[in-house]
Amino acid sequence: MNSGMQNTSGMSEKEVLTDLLSSQKFITGAYNTFCCEAAEPSVKSCLMSMLEDEHRIQQELFQTMSQKGFYQTEKAEETKIQQAKQQFSKN
Repeated sequence: MNSGMQNTSGMSEKEVLTDLLSSQKFITGAYNTFCCEAAEPSVKSCLMSMLEDEHRIQQELFQTMSQKGFYQTEKAEETKIQQAKQQFSKN
């Protein structure tokens, strides 16, 4: 994730990336709603393509933050994974 742009905002790299990721989460949420409510198939198709692009950007930001140690996730315990699978497979 290196656009070649210089940070002149006074924000740290972590703050900038956190802001970008937060924005991407908002954007993907909005596109998801638009996709669900699109009545015209060609519009829905276009929106779905845009949503896919936004998810790709969001994933790239997440990976960059994770690699830099800015976004840490805990590895789930195997027993919790199995419990979640059982819980959601009942429905």
